[in-house]
Amino acid sequence: MTTLRAAVKLLGFIAMTLPGLPVQRALIAFSPRGARRFPHVYHRAVTRWLDIKLNIIGEPVKDKACLIAANHVSWIDITVLSALTPLSFIAKKEVNNWPGFGTLARLQRTVFIDRDRRHTTGVSRDEMQERLAAKETLVLFAEGTSSDGYRVLPFKSAYFAAAERPDVVVQPVTLAYRGHWGTPMTRRRRPYFAWYGDMEMGPHLWQALALGPIEVDVICHKPLSLAEAGNRKLLARQAEEAVRKGLVAAMSGASL
Repeated sequence: MTTLRAAVKLLGFIAMTLPGLPVQRALIAFSPRGARRFPHVYHRAVTRWLDIKLNIIGEPVKDKACLIAANHVSWIDITVLSALTPLSFIAKKEVNNWPGFGTLARLQRTVFIDRDRRHTTGVSRDEMQERLAAKETLVLFAEGTSSDGYRVLPFKSAYFAAAERPDVVVQPVTLAYRGHWGTPMTRRRRPYFAWYGDMEMGPHLWQALALGPIEVDVICHKPLSLAEAGNRKLLARQAEEAVRKGLVAAMSGASL
């Protein structure tokens, strides 16, 4: 039954995705506003189809230049956050070359950064600032990698350079993979959904599709600003602390 479930969910995902590719390409060419909105509508449908139940706590920033600083647990984060509000991602350049996922990332107008070349990072920063100047929302996985979902790794302050614009707010967002089939997710089940370390994408995706519905808490914390924090290091620390506090509360069942 798990194999059948995975096959049905994968085929349905492909059937939903393929017709949307030319639509998004056309929107990028002719309707910037539509190109921002369409992925949000698409990912909301995907979360429903893949049985990802979202418990959204708080409100995402809207109609303002916003840099979301979130913890990173899985490739599922992309769909979860995209279902929250219209947004684009900041990702390492290698994602651009991933089969399938690279195409989807480009169509969602992802900003690709090269962490190993300083001048390329400067060009990417300019692109981020241009997008923020247009009052868009960009997602930064500030840990620089994914984790097992039980902890938050240190946020890298260098990634917050785009927040130096005075009109930009930083909104910490906690992603907590909390439930599975309506019960608390166990440590044994968690690696089937949290994608980290040297896990291979294909087998992991198949297992996640096969093993059924999950519940994800999406906690939108109070927005921060560089002016209030004082500098990027303190801004990164404040965002990290908010995300970690949210994760601990979600996993323990406590209220924020």
